[in-house]
Amino acid sequence: MLNTPHTAPVAGPCHIAIIMDGNGRWAQARGRPRLFGHHAGARRVREVVEACPSLGVKYLTVFAFSTENWKRTQVEVAGLMSLFRRYIIKETRTLKDNGIRVRFIGDRVRLDAKLTGLMDTLEKETRENDLVHLTIALNYGGRDEVARATKRLARDVADGHLHPDDVDEETLPKYLDTHVLPDPDLVIRTSGEARISNFLLWQSAYSEYEFIDTLWPDFTAAELERLCRSFGARDRRFGAVSA
Repeated sequence: MLNTPHTAPVAGPCHIAIIMDGNGRWAQARGRPRLFGHHAGARRVREVVEACPSLGVKYLTVFAFSTENWKRTQVEVAGLMSLFRRYIIKETRTLKDNGIRVRFIGDRVRLDAKLTGLMDTLEKETRENDLVHLTIALNYGGRDEVARATKRLARDVADGHLHPDDVDEETLPKYLDTHVLPDPDLVIRTSGEARISNFLLWQSAYSEYEFIDTLWPDFTAAELERLCRSFGARDRRFGAVSA
């Protein structure tokens, strides 16, 4: 069973997306290499996932590796890819047994075959679960996702499966990586940076945002609960005017 906090459910977000930032700075502040921080950050994911059911969070999407992260040093990129493989191998049984369904979004073409094979297996092993839907954005970029979706849409138009006049703002989401997920209610970015960094550009059009100073390896279930309760107090009008 999940080790969830013994707190009353809150009227908070159903879908939270997190830009997990600050691993490298957290490690460097301790005189350790950046990969040390990434390993600490991976352990933090488990705590956050465990906290979701008691907070009423059904969907959790985390930004693990962006299309721009390939610009980092070869050592760091290789270390991250190794970490992803180890995380999947280590956590598959726990995720499956605890009712967590895992999906990956992003372009898999550049990822190595061993990693994509593990990703496929984890998705298959957990596809019957429904307690929490954990989506991991790996080699993901919002602009890249929209470009890939647009290509698929264009092919359907060219093949006669879709008429151009039928394309509207409800059409493109059906071609996005996240087509089976609701849009995020709340997007959190840790580490004090106040930008969205090409994450869920289409899906977060009406999301609430929280930019917090906490570095990701220091982010706790208690802080997640505080942010959920803060979200519950917001007046979300989606462009309308409150009565």
